[in-house]
Amino acid sequence: MNAVDRGRQILVHGLVLILVGLVWGLVVPHTPFPRLALGAHIQLVTNGMLFIAMALLLLAVPNNVGVRSASVMLGAACLTWIMALTEVANAWWGTSQILPLAAQQAGATGGAIWQELVVKLAHMGAGLALILAWALLVAGFLRKPAA
Repeated sequence: MNAVDRGRQILVHGLVLILVGLVWGLVVPHTPFPRLALGAHIQLVTNGMLFIAMALLLLAVPNNVGVRSASVMLGAACLTWIMALTEVANAWWGTSQILPLAAQQAGATGGAIWQELVVKLAHMGAGLALILAWALLVAGFLRKPAA
């Protein structure tokens, strides 16, 4: 699979993240911790837009992003799904360690140890993958495009 194919896959991830975020927005007021559910809604929509922007840059602007770098970007999209879905689950769990300000505003007092761990690992993995993906994207634009 080449970088263009990866770019198209990233685009689809972005589009579907936004769709899921919009549908999830209908559920927000019906959860035990609507403030945390709202955070998940925002996370889904915002990350969807980020991946659409990434894909459009990959597909429409001349760059020197290689297949491996594009694969890392696609991996970041997959890890972002895991992070966003743990935020959806957190609307019921009420964990407080990784997002203490939102948890405090929501009145969440913390989840079970395994729930806190799942949310923490999902956020750390996706956060690092997103930083790496965007760094690789920037690097691919700083290098001269292949002729």
